[in-house]
Amino acid sequence: MPWILTIVSSYLLGSVPFGYVLVRLFQNEDIRQSGSGNIGATNVARTNKLLGISTLVLDALKGVAAVLLTHWIVRYFQLGTPVPAMNLAALAGLMAVVGHMFTVWLGFRGGKGVATALGVFLALSWPSALAAIVVFVLALLLSKYVSVGSIAAALALPVFVFLLTPNRTGFFMLCTVLTALLVVWKHWSNIERLRAGTESRFLR
Repeated sequence: MPWILTIVSSYLLGSVPFGYVLVRLFQNEDIRQSGSGNIGATNVARTNKLLGISTLVLDALKGVAAVLLTHWIVRYFQLGTPVPAMNLAALAGLMAVVGHMFTVWLGFRGGKGVATALGVFLALSWPSALAAIVVFVLALLLSKYVSVGSIAAALALPVFVFLLTPNRTGFFMLCTVLTALLVVWKHWSNIERLRAGTESRFLR
């Protein structure tokens, strides 16, 4: 029951499409019809920077919320030892990212999971998340592409988690690697545009 409750609740939390909701609410537009068609913060920011920042924060917070919810689940079901608690939190984070990418509210088409993954790992392993942010910023500044920064940070994240997370379990690492691979996979169209030289620069 704790595992099922974690999977369902975390998926539903991650599924809340804040980018779509904010643009629809404040601009009466469908963000899927603008720019890259993505509901994430980067695409929202291309139409409205304030809404883009709000989307980033809210998408990250739902990742944090999914992980924090497992603290209640652990206490309620009296799981006790830190190993199942850590594993449950890692699963919650993975499912929140899956929910964001494949939201039930938009026909299982969502964002690329970067902001939600950031929130997840700020809650799971904040030193790893901060190190990944540094990689993101450096890659963005060097390349001028958000997609390059996101991919670089995702690839570096499992390394940072391995190095900076004490008492990590094998399952925790598995969820981390799966999260990183999902983020990279969702950027496949960006990778193809980068190779073709048609990717839109975020910085000039």
